[in-house]
Amino acid sequence: MAADLDLDQPPQSRDNHQQNAGVGHKPDFATNSRDTLLVVATLISALSYQLGTNIPGGYWQDDTGGHVAGDPIMRDKHRRRYWLFMAGSWVAFGISMLLTVGLLTGVPPKSRLVRGAFQVAYASLVLTFLASQPRTSLTLDLAIWVGVMAALAFATTKVRLDKLPCWAKEKVCGRA
Repeated sequence: MAADLDLDQPPQSRDNHQQNAGVGHKPDFATNSRDTLLVVATLISALSYQLGTNIPGGYWQDDTGGHVAGDPIMRDKHRRRYWLFMAGSWVAFGISMLLTVGLLTGVPPKSRLVRGAFQVAYASLVLTFLASQPRTSLTLDLAIWVGVMAALAFATTKVRLDKLPCWAKEKVCGRA
């Protein structure tokens, strides 16, 4: 086993490795591998499942005051927010599960279907977060959600990280 290692060769320097890794690399949504997308889809599934089972505000503990033990408190106190929250959670869970199955069965990671599914899943998670905030205006929450959805659509279709202006990149302009 030790014979397989060539200890006479110096390890590649960090700078040299970074330069070689960036050759021909175009960091945009389409370059994500199937494995990376599967991990993200699985994380969205897990998060949206937890959101659906652990409702903000918790559950009633007793049958007094016109409510039933085990029912979500949010549903009784903020009915419209509850249903908006649940709809976002269900959509995120369903889309991420379909996305996982699709990627496992051969849907191309670069397809519009995959890109659109990720946009809807992420936007649904944002919707669940916004709907869980009981002290804000529901209209404002929905307006923010529409803005986030538009920004995600723009970012995943038009923005290329290798085409960002000089000031937005990690390296300072004019220096390597």
